[in-house]
Amino acid sequence: MIHDWVFYALAIPAVILLGLAKGGFAGLGVAAVPLMALATSPVEAAAITLPILIVQDVVSVWSFRKTWSGRILLIMLPGTAVGIFLGYSLAAFVKPAVVELMVGTIAVAFSAYRLWADRRGPLALPTAGLPVWLDRALGFGAGILAGFTSQISHAGGPPFQIYVLPKRLARDIFIGTSAIYFAVTNWMKVPAYLALGQFTRESLLTSAVLLPLAIASTWAGVLLVRRVSGEKFYTVIYALLIVVGGKLVWDGVAGLV
Repeated sequence: MIHDWVFYALAIPAVILLGLAKGGFAGLGVAAVPLMALATSPVEAAAITLPILIVQDVVSVWSFRKTWSGRILLIMLPGTAVGIFLGYSLAAFVKPAVVELMVGTIAVAFSAYRLWADRRGPLALPTAGLPVWLDRALGFGAGILAGFTSQISHAGGPPFQIYVLPKRLARDIFIGTSAIYFAVTNWMKVPAYLALGQFTRESLLTSAVLLPLAIASTWAGVLLVRRVSGEKFYTVIYALLIVVGGKLVWDGVAGLV
């Protein structure tokens, strides 16, 4: 188990953000791995986070089990499996500095996009009125991107949202579909993490220590998402994530020079 207090000073807010994301505040979870990666490697941060996500998924899926779109899941999940395999193949051959660079880049790009979207409106794939085959192709492609970024740093939310948000699902259907999609995705990542040897005794014990907080924050998210406007909260989190992501990009570039 990790004993460094700096790690827990970063991991505790990261796990709380994960819980709020699983409870319905979509997008916040992307901050977790970059935050933890300030105190440990991105690979170890992702390994610590995955068991936590799997437990949190139980709460979020149960809470929104009656509101979800099976069609979206059938379209996206096959592509997600391809993306996870690509992410696994990359992680098996690249330097840790490259992973730092990628995690930081994803964090900065997603946060900048979300801050821009809050002012100008979200960028959306033009899915309305498209032929069925083209909509399915876009969904499959979005699934590949979501699986790839999820495998690297549990950051599959942006591609999922870009494909699904234009469909203007009811709030609870969107949250329920997201909950089931990422629950399945997280289990799909387990064999890749095992094959890469990312689960260690230390990482699993650290995950276990953080689990009570993870479960409590997920229930809090479920209760708060129907009562609280997260607009200003999101703005602060995404601004901070740009700083965190920038630090990881700097470290990654420094490690490659």
